[in-house]
Amino acid sequence: MDGDSHMTETKKLQEMDLYKPIQTFFVNEGFEVYGEVRDCDIVAVKGEELVVIELKLTLSVDLLIQAAKRQRITNQVYIAIPKPKQRLNSRRWADKCHLIRRLELGLIVVSSLSSRAKAEVLFHPSSFDRRRSMGQSKLRRQAVLKEINGRSADFNLGGSNRTKIMTAYKENCIQIGCYLRHFGPLSPKKLIQLGTGDKTSSILVKNYYGWFERIKRGTYVITDKGREEMLEYPGLLNFYLDRLSSDT
Repeated sequence: MDGDSHMTETKKLQEMDLYKPIQTFFVNEGFEVYGEVRDCDIVAVKGEELVVIELKLTLSVDLLIQAAKRQRITNQVYIAIPKPKQRLNSRRWADKCHLIRRLELGLIVVSSLSSRAKAEVLFHPSSFDRRRSMGQSKLRRQAVLKEINGRSADFNLGGSNRTKIMTAYKENCIQIGCYLRHFGPLSPKKLIQLGTGDKTSSILVKNYYGWFERIKRGTYVITDKGREEMLEYPGLLNFYLDRLSSDT
């Protein structure tokens, strides 16, 4: 199917197209199902159990807000959308599902909006265990703290995505380059004594930015490329030069 045909099909879809397969699913589970009840798209009842399903053709903030409002009347709230064409094992989809789980909502997808359409519950509403979630992300938390500890100050603008980002690694490279620029040829041992840290030798050997050159065994200088590119970070250069002054 080409792009134009897909757009035409998408325009023809309506939220009511999701209703029948979802109704069939809950009826098969023993529920009585009703459409459009007091602003709720679908309500399913079985004994004292009350389920609300909100329908949308796309996963949106409006849908999440709508579903969150329904949690005032029941903790069994689902959102339902057509099954996405993107891979359901992609990182982007996993992040969306994480948000839905955080809101303690369930998720239903409807495959093939046709006479053979089928509703599938990807997950049910359940309490979100924030402590467990943080425990599973312990390594990410440690990585964030390690990165912060490796920076001397905040040289980035939050939300930047088209500008050069200052990382702890790059800042360490600038510090080494600054000292080589100021003192001339130095050994890794001398640089470490000046405070460039335990990764100094590795940074010089890997030379990721092409800023350093070994002129003889155990002795490095800054390259012309390094001198030129480091001028883009005057704040950091001044910071490390001031540190030298205060240490002497």
